Amino acid sequence: MAVQTWNAASLPSNDNVNPYAFSVDLDGRWFVQKGKMIAYYGQIRFESLSSGALDAFVAGAFNSPMYAGDWIVAEGRGKLLLADRGFDVNSFDLDEGNLTVRAGNLLAFEPGLELKQSIIPGFLTLIGTGRFVAASNGPVHFVEPPIRVDPQALLGWADCPSPCHHYDHSYMRGAFGAARMILGVGGASGEEHQFDFSGQGTVLMQSSEVVMNEDTLLRDLEGQISMVGTSGLQRLQSTIAQRLAAERQS
Repeated sequence: MAVQTWNAASLPSNDNVNPYAFSVDLDGRWFVQKGKMIAYYGQIRFESLSSGALDAFVAGAFNSPMYAGDWIVAEGRGKLLLADRGFDVNSFDLDEGNLTVRAGNLLAFEPGLELKQSIIPGFLTLIGTGRFVAASNGPVHFVEPPIRVDPQALLGWADCPSPCHHYDHSYMRGAFGAARMILGVGGASGEEHQFDFSGQGTVLMQSSEVVMNEDTLLRDLEGQISMVGTSGLQRLQSTIAQRLAAERQS
């Protein structure tokens, strides 16, 4: 069987090498999530977002301090190869658009796009014109609202209002229904809890109910704890203790 051997000249320009890797033709700067660069050709350096020389550049494009530690800036000229643990990788172009994507799935984006933190925990919003690269657990499907989507299958949404939580009656009657409604997360299946989309726009779904990275969702929840008073923290502590006990028994 013939095996394709790549070099700096033969690698695609801003296109997929295969379904699991993407080649960026870098001539300037890109934002890249840490750990997603697997190789590169050329003269490229990587700087943290806290680098003083990048202050003005970062301030104009990256507006999510909670995630700043997860990202770097790739700067220079060459071919930059991106991948994520063998998951499907795709690029998407925005033209004066507004797209929200699961934070753990976003691999890289051009500085023509501005990144903001979504009101939905665990998601980031890209605004403007430019290209971004994202990973998914299986192929991506594009659907139109109105639709209800399993939270674990949801990759993102474009040019439509943020979703609402939809809970089926059996979900709300569960032993931990109150905690689930407070946190908006839980161990329920998509048959009990969905994201409800309405209006115009496009919803992006992956072909799996496996969330690639739950750390980003946990970080968002932790970031909201500062808004909860002492009584709320005590209630949350009790809820978490009950949930952990139930998980150990299951």
